[in-house]
Amino acid sequence: MAPERTGPIAGIVLAAGASARMGSNKLLLELGGERVIRRAVGRTVEAGLDPTLVVLGHDAGLVRAELTGLPCRPVLNPDWAQGMGASLSAGIAAVPPAAIAAVVVLADMPLVTTAMIAELVRRYRGGTAALVASEYGGVHAPPTLYDRALLPELAAAAGHGCGKHVLARHRAEAVVVPWPEGALTDLDLPADYQRIQSALRSEQDGR
Repeated sequence: MAPERTGPIAGIVLAAGASARMGSNKLLLELGGERVIRRAVGRTVEAGLDPTLVVLGHDAGLVRAELTGLPCRPVLNPDWAQGMGASLSAGIAAVPPAAIAAVVVLADMPLVTTAMIAELVRRYRGGTAALVASEYGGVHAPPTLYDRALLPELAAAAGHGCGKHVLARHRAEAVVVPWPEGALTDLDLPADYQRIQSALRSEQDGR
C-alpha cells in the first residue's frame, strides 16, 4: 500500500467571466441565503483546500467584496475576456510551490458540495492517481483534482478544452468519482437560476 500523500492541496475557483447569457453578474446572485460566489468559495475552503485561489476578472472589485472574511486569495486575471483558459492559466501560475496538487472548481456550479470536493482529496491522498475526476451520468466536469506534475500540461492545454484533453491523455492513471447527474448544473441562463432556486427551496422544505 502506498503511503498517504501529505502536503497542502490548493483550490482554484474560476470566477472571472462576464455572465453574458445571464444578463447580470451571476456570481452576485443569491442562492440559499448567500451569494453564488461566496457559496462556491466557502465550500472549497471548507473542503480543506489551502490556499483557495479565486481567479477574478469581470466586476473584480464587486466579486472580491463578497469574499470578505473568507480565507481565500484573490488572483486578478487581466486577460479574463479571452475566456476560461486564460483564467485557468492565471490560477495555475498562482499555485504555491508547496502545494502537491490543485482542485479546479467552477464558481457557477452551485450544486457542487463541500463533501464532493473533499472526496476528491480523500481519493488522491489515499491512492496513487495523478488525476481525480468527477463524472455526472457519463459526463466529465469539475471539480477535478490534478497532481502538481500535471499542472504545466494543464496550463498548456488551457486554451484548447481546458482539462478534457489532459484527462483523455491520462485516463488510464485517473480515478473517476461518480456523482448524481442532477449535480451537473451550470448557472448560465435566468431559467437555470430559477430552476436551481426552486430545487434548493424544495430541499430545505424537505428537511
